[in-house]
Amino acid sequence: MDDGKPTGPKAKWWSRPTQGHTTTSAPESASAAADAPVEDARAADTPARPEPVAPAQPMAPEPIAPESVVQAPEAPAPAPAPAVHEAAPAPAVTPLHEPDEYSTPPYGGPGPWAPAPPVQRPVPTPAHGTPVPPVPAPYAATNGAETPTGPAPVPTPGPLPAPAFAPPPPPPQSTHWLQYDPWGGYRQPLTQPGRPLGSDGGRGKNRRGSLLVGALLLALVAGGIGGGIGAYIERNGGLTTVELPQAAKNSGGRAPDSVAGIAASALPSVVTLHVSGTTESGTGTGFVLDNEGHILTNNHVVAPAGPSGDITVTFSGGETASAEIVGKDSGYDLAVVKVKGVSGLKPLPLGNSDNVQVGDPVVAIGAPFDLSNTVTSGIISAKDRPITAGGEKGDGSDISYVDALQTDAPINPGNSGGPLVDTDAHVIGINSAIRAADSGSTAEGGQAGSIGLGFAIPINQGKRVAEELINTGKATHPVIGVTLDMKYTGDGAKVGAKGAEGKPAVTPGGPGAKAGIKPGDIITEVDGQRVHSGEELIVKIRAHRPGDRLDLGLTRSGKDLSMTLTLGSATGT
Repeated sequence: MDDGKPTGPKAKWWSRPTQGHTTTSAPESASAAADAPVEDARAADTPARPEPVAPAQPMAPEPIAPESVVQAPEAPAPAPAPAVHEAAPAPAVTPLHEPDEYSTPPYGGPGPWAPAPPVQRPVPTPAHGTPVPPVPAPYAATNGAETPTGPAPVPTPGPLPAPAFAPPPPPPQSTHWLQYDPWGGYRQPLTQPGRPLGSDGGRGKNRRGSLLVGALLLALVAGGIGGGIGAYIERNGGLTTVELPQAAKNSGGRAPDSVAGIAASALPSVVTLHVSGTTESGTGTGFVLDNEGHILTNNHVVAPAGPSGDITVTFSGGETASAEIVGKDSGYDLAVVKVKGVSGLKPLPLGNSDNVQVGDPVVAIGAPFDLSNTVTSGIISAKDRPITAGGEKGDGSDISYVDALQTDAPINPGNSGGPLVDTDAHVIGINSAIRAADSGSTAEGGQAGSIGLGFAIPINQGKRVAEELINTGKATHPVIGVTLDMKYTGDGAKVGAKGAEGKPAVTPGGPGAKAGIKPGDIITEVDGQRVHSGEELIVKIRAHRPGDRLDLGLTRSGKDLSMTLTLGSATGT
């Protein structure tokens, strides 16, 4: 059926019809059958666009001569149209410009160049490959164009005139990339043919959504269970009771010569003394001497009590009892107190200080800074250390002279009067003095602590003095009957020219006078031991008992002399 369009070959897009030129028409039936579907499909999108005359694949352009029109090749139709109508010859047209023999746009036709390469948009290909679905039959030849390849609906096929030239065969279709037709309706995938994206109809999204919901539900359930378990553990201390490995309990026995064994044996005999007087108070240590309740301690421990003070004794088990002074001696810095109404006392055995050797292990027990039952250990650092202590009165009557045992066992204020025991738990000394790094006096009244220099009265001296104090209430001192010049700075102990209160320096009829000592003599040795000062001579003498014999070495007017004397006795204070 005639659609009112010229049946001749259409003019190129760059030429415009003018008067005076005619076109050669082709059979209308073939043109109508071939062009009708294309015209109908594209009329809505491009109403003013002239119909293309080239097939889907490019072909070589024809040279166009001036004043001539080239007959467009017609595609063969299955059958001729029922009726052929001859269209009136169109008036001849003249191009506005000379034809371009190279057909170069914008004035020429499609040039000899190849179409633009297709848009390549590769899609990630799985490892197993992407299947290529079959292309629908109506679009197999046009690669997505809207022109079907099947026969046109014509009543009867018939022969068609042969085209003026045969179009070149279309290039073989690539198996990987397909050509892109921007005007095609059916969109073939631009990458390797396969299942188009989104062809599952949303089932993938639904599956992912289901998985996400399931994961959220699982997380909520797990969180609830974990929170419940955590709350239970926090409230009840765990799912099970934690029990840490531990060694089994033993019998508690220790070797008798170990520090623990020594402490276990000696502690029941050690006591702590709390002394209070009218003007001062103090704390010290003592140890039990016998079953009658006699306790040995230092004189400076009980001195704050005075004649009417109170003394309280605390035993290692915590029992307390009142005590009273039996006797004391400032020259030896020893005192004995006695408790009453106490039974079950355990006396501490006494050792022999003459058997002690430097390096022997020792244990000190006491109440440093009022910390009862404190045990420290060390060794005997030295023997026969001449130590003087006291002297607060200023007249020298309260100075104590001790031929001491030196130890590095820590001793602090409060240890005074406590026992220094050997590995047999026998007393070998009474802890009495320490050498501090400073004076120990502070604004708060603090005291200096131990620096590893502690001194103890040898128990041999302590035993003799304790026996005298218990028996008579007084202690006796060994004397040689001479007055020493304590200001002498040379080596040795010098006998003074005069005694106290104008008395002679050598007591008439005394031990020194009987031995032949004269004023101005310098005593340099006692029993073969060198003497360097007056204090050392006093210490050496008091280390003996009254009546003991001493061998003395002395210098008189530059001559060395030796003599023997027997120690006398004097009552202490």
